[in-house]
This record gives sequence, structure tokens and C-alpha cells, in this order.
Amino acid sequence: MPAPRKFSLDQLQAAALALVDSDGLAGLTMRSLAAALGTGAMTIYNYVDGREGLEQLVTGAVMAQARWDIEPSGGWEEQVAAIAVGTWRAVRAHPNAIPLILTRRSLDQDTLRPAEALLEALARGGMSGHRLLIAFRAVSGVIAGSAQAELAGPLAAARGDDARTATDRITRLPTPQFARLIEIAHAALDSDPEDEFRAALQIILAGLRHAGG
Repeated sequence: MPAPRKFSLDQLQAAALALVDSDGLAGLTMRSLAAALGTGAMTIYNYVDGREGLEQLVTGAVMAQARWDIEPSGGWEEQVAAIAVGTWRAVRAHPNAIPLILTRRSLDQDTLRPAEALLEALARGGMSGHRLLIAFRAVSGVIAGSAQAELAGPLAAARGDDARTATDRITRLPTPQFARLIEIAHAALDSDPEDEFRAALQIILAGLRHAGG
């Protein structure tokens, strides 16, 4: 009879994500995860298959935090928006994990759950096959892209800085060459990130609605 497993998947995911949140992706290793769990590094190899397995813990942990409420009587656009906002919130909450969210191919159920829900909502709008694929990629792109642009784009604050410091850095650029970048830096000071995301999402939904007409 096999020995009982010492750690649950939830424990492993939570510890891995906490390391990435505090120390970045470079801070996540077999040794650091083992130390966080109070065990030896060799024990972790019983649960995790190398670096790829460590990264899958993180993506699974982030996507498992995606939450949304859907009204069964609501339209497909409202359902898409609810799922997209819930997923965006989960991704945005963990900026150090965004590179993995953008690049890591994972087939674990925590990661696939938001994708399947989004596809189901889009399908309720009459999309199928190739058009469903395009719509899915468009909405997924605005989710990941919005989080990345805000947290790692040219207007992003450096570690330890606030939004005002980031804006001041941009406004010191030569105005003739960077007038529009300076303009949006000022606009960003009074802008709510979720409002921005919802507005960007509505542009995508309007395009999908028009394409289906």
C-alpha cells in the first residue's frame, strides 16, 4: 500500500504562487518550494516534474482564483464579460506570474476551466468552428494583454514606485517625440484599471457583434 501523500495540490500551488508573488519567477525553485513547505528538496520531486511542473503549479494557482457570477437569463455578451473580468482580476493580482500565463501551455483543469466557460458563453452568441476560435483568441488576448500593458508596459510603475512617479518619468521625455505617450500618462493618473479593461472588452464584443450581423 503506497504511503499517504504529505502535501495536497492546493498546498503546493499556494506555496509556489506565494514564492512567485514575493520573489519573482527566479525565486521559484525545487529548493525554495521545499523550504516553504518545511521539507527537503527531494520530497518535492515526488510531486513535481522539474521546472515545467513548478510553472504549472503557478498557472494552475492563478487560474483557480478566477471567479465569476453568471445570470442564466443574461445575454451572451454579459456572460463573456463576467468571465473575462473574473479571469482578468485573477491574472492582474499576480503580476510576476504574467509571463507564465502568456507562454505556459497547460492542460490542467484549473487552467482550462475559464477557457471552457468563455467558449461556452461565446457559443451562446451563435459562434462555432473557426469563428468561435477567432472570438476566443480575441477575448483571451485582451485579458492577458490588458494586464500585461498595465503592469509591464511603458506606463507601469517600477518596483517600489507609485503611479505618480511613473507618470513623472514619462513626462520628462522630449515632448515633440513622445507627445501622445505623455498625454496618456496624464490620463492614466485618473483612470481605473478595471474600467479601462471593461471598455477595451466592449470594443472587442462590439466587433464580434458586428461580424455576426
